[in-house]
Amino acid sequence: MATRQTASIARLMRLPAIVVLFIWMIVPLAMTVYFSFRYYNLLNPAAGGWAGFENYQYFLTDPAFWQAIRNTLAIVLGVLAISVVGGIGVALLIDQPIFGQGLVRILVISPFFVMPPVAALVWKNMILHPGYGVAADIAKFFGLQPVDWFASYPLFSIILIVAWQWLPFAALILLTSLQSLDGEQKEAAEMDGASAFSRFRYLTLPHMSRAITIVILIETIFLLGVYAEILVTTNGGPGYASTNLPFLIYRAALLNQDVGGAAAGGVVAVIIANIVAIFLMRAVGKNLD
Repeated sequence: MATRQTASIARLMRLPAIVVLFIWMIVPLAMTVYFSFRYYNLLNPAAGGWAGFENYQYFLTDPAFWQAIRNTLAIVLGVLAISVVGGIGVALLIDQPIFGQGLVRILVISPFFVMPPVAALVWKNMILHPGYGVAADIAKFFGLQPVDWFASYPLFSIILIVAWQWLPFAALILLTSLQSLDGEQKEAAEMDGASAFSRFRYLTLPHMSRAITIVILIETIFLLGVYAEILVTTNGGPGYASTNLPFLIYRAALLNQDVGGAAAGGVVAVIIANIVAIFLMRAVGKNLD
């Protein structure tokens, strides 16, 4: 009897959190699904009506949609490659006993706490600007012509900015994993005559595999929603060269005033994100077993 009463009280105490989550998540999603089946333009809201699947057909058959999908995948894969490989390198470096190790770790992690619009502005106006940026000054020093990165290589520039933000996160997680490696195993490998590369390949890297998987999972979920860096730097251009799926939805909603089409794009984005999340969760589960 007491157990039933305890369970009832526990369910009652969970109820407010469930209600808040329902209002916070389910209601906006339901409204998005509803508007995705309607003609709704902000310039003429009264002219709306039932659209059926026409919004989805319009969004999925738009040539910009497949360009946005390719750009989204390029951003995710590019940032993952840079942040994971770079994170392993940074973790190995700052794990060494050096003077001011604590300060160095703080400085390495600090870019992760910079807001995306601020980071994008810094890279746009101070580092990659073709007139007075750091990259332009370096090119001039070596007698080379400065490059307008955001005009010539817009997608690569976005990948570079986002990777700079996420590399400290990867380095922090991988450093934590690296520090949990048993020192006796390192000493045994050294005594057996294993080279530094062999110790890294057969001892350190397998030990960090779980942390690498977690980094890939968390970063992928967030990288699917990259938006601010594109808005501040390239505005999705030139043309659709740096437009990803979230920015394409933004264009449909706030530039074209097409709420119905943007809502359909939002539903498509949610479906794609859930498919990717399920796939990654299964991969993580297998790796962590």
